[in-house]
Amino acid sequence: MKSVSAHLRAILDLLQPLPPLAVVLHDAVGCVLAEDVLAPADLPTRDVATQDGYAVRSVDVAGANPDRAVSLRVLDEVRAGARETERLVALSSVRIASGAPIPVGADAVVPLERTDRGMATVQVRTEVGPGTNVRTQGADLRADQVALAAGERVGARQIALLAALGRSRVSVHPRPRVVLVSVGDELVEPGRRISAGEVYDANGHALATAVQDAGGSTFRVAAVPDERSSLREVLEDQLVRADLIITTGGLSAGANDTVKEVLSPLGTVRFDNVAIAPGRQFGVGEVGEGTPIVCLPGNPVAAQIGYEVFVRPALLSMAGHADLYRPTVTAAVTRGWSSPLERREFVPVHLTGTPDEGYRAAPTGDPLLLTSMSRANALVVVPQDVGHVATGDRLAAMVLES
Repeated sequence: MKSVSAHLRAILDLLQPLPPLAVVLHDAVGCVLAEDVLAPADLPTRDVATQDGYAVRSVDVAGANPDRAVSLRVLDEVRAGARETERLVALSSVRIASGAPIPVGADAVVPLERTDRGMATVQVRTEVGPGTNVRTQGADLRADQVALAAGERVGARQIALLAALGRSRVSVHPRPRVVLVSVGDELVEPGRRISAGEVYDANGHALATAVQDAGGSTFRVAAVPDERSSLREVLEDQLVRADLIITTGGLSAGANDTVKEVLSPLGTVRFDNVAIAPGRQFGVGEVGEGTPIVCLPGNPVAAQIGYEVFVRPALLSMAGHADLYRPTVTAAVTRGWSSPLERREFVPVHLTGTPDEGYRAAPTGDPLLLTSMSRANALVVVPQDVGHVATGDRLAAMVLES
């Protein structure tokens, strides 16, 4: 039987980071940078005001206060984007807007509310030190300094910096395009009426959400029956758009389970019994001209846990992430249970506690039920050489959500 670690390594080896792609800023959101982004010039390129007021020489307003205002001539008014400004001389000022360049000779900005807001002359009622309310040239970045490093995930804050640097495109590891195929005669799309023996397709919807959460783009195919020609046609049709195909179901030894038979002539896919619970048989390999495929069990809980253990880390690797794994804490279980020997068991639990007081893990019910999985925020991991878990035992817990 193949170990959990060996199967995970096989998938990680197969699903390498996608080649970098230069995209417009909007399409970079959620992706990982594939390049160091350097500042082409100082940011800001000049000293600028950080609030509306009057640009002054700090020496001219030394000692100013509400009872002893200093009177300054107002030479000009400067707005953001101005290219040229007046040069300040003794006892002069320039009315200035936030973001506007500081005039030559000025070294501070007096806020509007500390003046009489005069236009020809202004009464300044506070003193300011050099640099007050001024963002100096290069305060954000110096020319050729690394603004964003390769490996950083791009979000709104990073987009703001990229735009401020004048970048309209950036090189990223693109989102993996993941095709999801649920296999089974019994599967029906939610919203339709079902008959005896039919069930709704939970896997396709659950995995589509999970893949999107990991940064992938999903293409969910409607449930495919256990019929060889139908499944072969669907897989061949999806190869053109897929960086990865994930199938669920069709892996048992039943007469109508067709995944192995269909995949054998299409590529090199290996199927193994893996020492994990829940679940047992999994597949990994390539189809067509080298498109990776991962095959998960049909049981919805086994499929979700198989995704968490094997697929999610590999998807993050494809997308260029360096941190691939869920955070893990050690937790004391609130009740015991029997665990299958020689298989690493992943049990849905509700995790509570803090780093200071410690963590507790309460099983959410029968580990094979969807309700138990839906109530869990973590999975405790039982080593394969442990056949019984006792109340109070401390186990590693994969944190699924905060």
